[in-house]
Amino acid sequence: MSPAAVDVVVAGAGGAGLTAALAAADLGRTVLLVEQRPTFRHDCNTAMSTAMIPAAGSRWQREAGIEDSAETFLADIERKTSGTADATVARALTAVAPELTEWLADRCAVRLELVTDFAYPGHSAHRCHAVPGRSGQTLLRGLLQAVQSHPNITLMVGPRLLDVILRSGQVAAAVLATPDGRQERLATSSVILACNGFAAAAERVRELIPEIADALYCGSPGSVGDALAIGERLGADVACLDSYQGHGSVAVPHGILVTWAVIMNGGIIIDARGARFADEGQGYSEFATNILCQPGSTGWVVFDEGINQACLPFADHQRLNEAGALRWANDSISLASVTGCRPEVLAGTLADAARYAAGQGRDPLSRSHWTRPLCPPYAAIRVTGALFHTQGGLAIDAHARVLRGGRPMPGLFAAGGAAVGISGTGGDGYLAGNGLLAALGLGLLAGRAAGTIVTNPRGL
Repeated sequence: MSPAAVDVVVAGAGGAGLTAALAAADLGRTVLLVEQRPTFRHDCNTAMSTAMIPAAGSRWQREAGIEDSAETFLADIERKTSGTADATVARALTAVAPELTEWLADRCAVRLELVTDFAYPGHSAHRCHAVPGRSGQTLLRGLLQAVQSHPNITLMVGPRLLDVILRSGQVAAAVLATPDGRQERLATSSVILACNGFAAAAERVRELIPEIADALYCGSPGSVGDALAIGERLGADVACLDSYQGHGSVAVPHGILVTWAVIMNGGIIIDARGARFADEGQGYSEFATNILCQPGSTGWVVFDEGINQACLPFADHQRLNEAGALRWANDSISLASVTGCRPEVLAGTLADAARYAAGQGRDPLSRSHWTRPLCPPYAAIRVTGALFHTQGGLAIDAHARVLRGGRPMPGLFAAGGAAVGISGTGGDGYLAGNGLLAALGLGLLAGRAAGTIVTNPRGL
């Protein structure tokens, strides 16, 4: 049974909701954190991520001697999204990002390290921070431990936020649906929508993002659009609903992510004939549609033992090795045999890639980021394009307050996939870590803003 009244209700116990709950509770507010899915520890989007949090100007960068700033990060976002990113949200998140990383380390005892072993497309500096093992479950576990030890936070698993009740335009109550089918009305002055986007709602995706509708879905089963539906019923503004994070390399049939570090360390992607078909250096999100256009919507990631070893810090890459997803070959002829490619085409592709990596000739597909030529033995993983999560949602201001008619709705907040992100429109604007920064950063901003609202204990 939930309490009769609480200062703040947070819907969703992923990274956004956990962060928001902690931020509000640290300001002395009582918080009810509700999560519908008992499996959220393993299948929320934060748990399924590689725990990459981009932050410019962090103490980890300073220790590494890396000069970076929020302004530079913002310029990278503007360039990658061709100016379509929500400027207010992008400015707020790039500003709070270094504080967020330090808050995670100092407040939540989350161990972070700066990723410097390779560069992600679009980031002009090494600014991605991650936990050792680069596993989202490790990050989520740290946040959850901090929440469970906080005396002001009650975590309830099973209830679902059904609706938000307004009085005179101000949040007055939250309506919860319990697992046994009952509805409860809980008086509150603040509701934080952190129940993610709509990527698991197939009809919504087909309507709003048809280009990725037929992709393999690799996100949380809980991303069914609850926040968007509640916001629409309240007349909230929405933004960038066609925005998403895709990925161009998910192993088939294993369903395990092939980290893009494989590509950034020199790997290539080929089609069924054995030919490259697009610039792999452009980024993993936009590459999803490139591979979906291939016969059978599949291709092969090709790399070597040096790259395999370089990518073992990623838990996902360890899982690929353990699952037997890597097919090894001693030469191009053997590689053609294990992949089913045409030997002469594949041999030509490997020779051309070696020339480009050695600085001899210009790639007609415009890939500019090469490291070194691949060396046998070769490894190949069959991959397809995937949808991970949506990046559009409810329009918000710099404090994560939901907007209606361009004005904040008092007491209503959105974070993570529930809100508009910083990826602009479509799938091309996604920078590594955009989703997790929007989850944790907006969670921090929303929780702090909700923590300043004086509660009306009478509710409705």
